[in-house]
Parts: sequence; C-alpha cells; structure tokens
Amino acid sequence: MNLFLRYLLFLGASISWGVGWAAEPCLGDTSSPGRYSVYLVPRQSATQLFHSWAPLLERIGKENKLCFELNITATFPEFENAMRTGKPDFIFFNPYHQVMVARSPGYVPLVRDEASRLAGVLVVRRDNPIRDIHQLEGATVAFPAPNAYVASLLIRATLARDHVHVTPDYVGSHNNVFRAVALGLAEAGGAANDALKSEPEELQSQLRVLFTTPFYIAHPFSAHPRVPPQVREKVIAGFLKMATDPEGRAMLKAIHMAQPVRADYDRDYRELEALGLERFIVKEGH
Repeated sequence: MNLFLRYLLFLGASISWGVGWAAEPCLGDTSSPGRYSVYLVPRQSATQLFHSWAPLLERIGKENKLCFELNITATFPEFENAMRTGKPDFIFFNPYHQVMVARSPGYVPLVRDEASRLAGVLVVRRDNPIRDIHQLEGATVAFPAPNAYVASLLIRATLARDHVHVTPDYVGSHNNVFRAVALGLAEAGGAANDALKSEPEELQSQLRVLFTTPFYIAHPFSAHPRVPPQVREKVIAGFLKMATDPEGRAMLKAIHMAQPVRADYDRDYRELEALGLERFIVKEGH
C-alpha cells in the first residue's frame, strides 16, 4: 500500500489539514445582543476541538447570557494571523502566544489550568535505537507547527543549543506528529506532554519519550481588551463554576483545564519573555 495512503488511513478522524469551522452559530444564549468570537489554537484536529469545546461554551453562554461563535482554523498560520491582527474576542492559545501578543493587540489572560504543567516531549518509535538527542543529527523531526510553544519552539531551541541540526517537518497538529513517528515518516517528533497522554494507548505504546523540556504553566484562555470587563468577569466565573459539578468537570477535562483558576500575566507568563525564543519564531510566508 502507498505509504502516504497508509498515513491517511492511520490518521483517520484525527486528520486536520484543510479542515476548520468558522463563525459557528451561537453557542449559548441566542437572544444575547452581543456575540463574541472564540478562536482555538489548532493543536488537535478540528473535529476533536469542536466536540470538546462546543458543549462548554454553550453552557457558559447560556448561564451567563452570552453568545459565543466558535472559530477553528484549518492551520496554525491562519490561527496566528487572526491572533496577531486581534480578530478573536476570546482565544485559547499556548503560553508563548500570550507573550507574543501581550502588548499588541494586548490580550489579557483570564483563566488557566492549575492541575497540570506543560512540557515538550521529543518522541521516537519505541524500537528506535536512538537514546540521545545528539544522535538526531541530520534527521527529519516532525513538529505540529513552527510556533507551537513547548512542542516546537522549546525543542528546536534545545536542539540548537546542543548544536544538533535537524530537518523540521511541520505536519499540522500534535496528533499528526505521533502518527508520523509511529509510521516511520519522521525519525522523531515534538509535541506536548498532555497531547501524548490524550492519545489511544495503542498509539502511546508504539512511542518512547527521548527528551522532556522543563515544565511551565499551561495554556491561558484570554480576552481581547475590547471585551468589556464585566463580560470578562462573567466568563471567568463561568469557567470556575463548571469545576463545582461532575458534568462541568468532565467538560473541563476534555479541554485540558481540569482545575481552572484566574490567570495573571505578571505572575504566570511574564517569565517566559526571558527564554529568548524570538529567533525561533517563524512568520507566515517565511
């Protein structure tokens, strides 16, 4: 069977290239005069993101008389272009994205997960003899996207620091990274630790973690400064309330925010400015 066809069949429902939703009909209170766009970093397939986020946004919207329009872009560049231009009213993105847009357009972190910490993992096939990152010299390494924080930026910075030169292959999502490695389409792959834990046990059993980055505070759910303060407070309260009942906790777990707490840029994310990852940022078209 053609190797690429095998890859597509193996991806199944997780395939994410060319798929997205835009301006999903109101999730929440349809009578609300205000509508707020929500954008999600495409770290998983569009199907997975929609099914995990839509019920949560619908519940928060109904309980707080808000209407959310869910937007899931097909690619990281599309998402980052919307982010940089301030298109989303609300946005769920990686911690370094928050650093990139803290000054302009000025996104304000609202809530984050207190229960988990985020780290990058570099995985290889379990039967791969490689035991040290220096053995990856000249190898093809899969990444979700150039500016995926722990999955790409931190790992590429680590490889560069250790003078290991690899050929990056940006495959669109964390899901695709694991499948590319399992099928032998890449020698190794960078992804987030929580993304690996979310994969089926059958796939996890085929992979081995070669390297793990330091751990950092997880993704924030943030608001554009144009969103009124009272609306931001309603959204924060909505997330926090969901943690008080079983149904809400299940929805929060599905979006990797099992224990939501208020987020604060100075306390939670400002330290990331000192990591010096700017030179590894790749802008669209470069």
